[in-house]
Amino acid sequence: MRYEAEKEEVASFMRRLYERNLTTLTGGNISLKSEGIMFITPSGKDKSSLKKEDILEVDIESGELLEDEGRLSIESEMHRLIYVKNREVGAVVHSHPTYACLYSSLREDIDTSIIAESWYLLGRPLKIPYELMGTKKLAEKVSDMIKGSTVALLENHGAIALGTNLVGAFDRMEVLEQSAKLTYLLRGLGGRRLSEREKLEIEGLRG
Repeated sequence: MRYEAEKEEVASFMRRLYERNLTTLTGGNISLKSEGIMFITPSGKDKSSLKKEDILEVDIESGELLEDEGRLSIESEMHRLIYVKNREVGAVVHSHPTYACLYSSLREDIDTSIIAESWYLLGRPLKIPYELMGTKKLAEKVSDMIKGSTVALLENHGAIALGTNLVGAFDRMEVLEQSAKLTYLLRGLGGRRLSEREKLEIEGLRG
C-alpha cells in the first residue's frame, strides 16, 4: 500500500482519541499532511477500530479525493483550508471532548494558567463563533481565524488542535481537555494561577 506509514499513523491516533474519551464513536476527525496530500479519517466509520485501509487521500490544493472508495468527513474542507492557509501546520485533530465542549458553549474561558505545561503548550485558547458544521462558511472562518494559534474552541461544536505532526496536535487536544476539566473543578475554589511574569518566563522556553 502506498503511504502505508502515514495512513497507519492517522488510524492509530484516531483509535487513541476514542480510547482516551476525547470523542464519540463516529465523531471527530484527524488528518496528516505529507507531499501535498491530506490523509484524513472517513465519515461514518467506527473510530475505535479504524484501519490504515480506511484512511482517505485528498489533494490539498484541489480538494480532489484521490481514491474511489470511502466517504469524506463533512469537515474535510476545514482541514484542507487550514493546510492551504497555514503552511506550517502538518496535522489537525478535531474532536468533541466533554469538558472542552462544555466551555465551547459558555462565555467563560478555559484557564490554561493553572499548570505550567498547559500554558507552555496552549497559551490562551481561541474561541471561534458558531457556524453550521460541515459548511464552507465554517471551514473559511476556522482556517482564517486560527492563524497564529494552536488550539481553538468551535462555539457549540467542539475543539480543534494543530501541530507540525500528529504527536503535537494530539498532545494539545489532550492538554486542552485536561485544562477544561481543571477549570471546571476549580470553580469557586480559588487556587493559585501563574502570574504574568511566570507566563512570560514559560513563553520564553518555547524558543
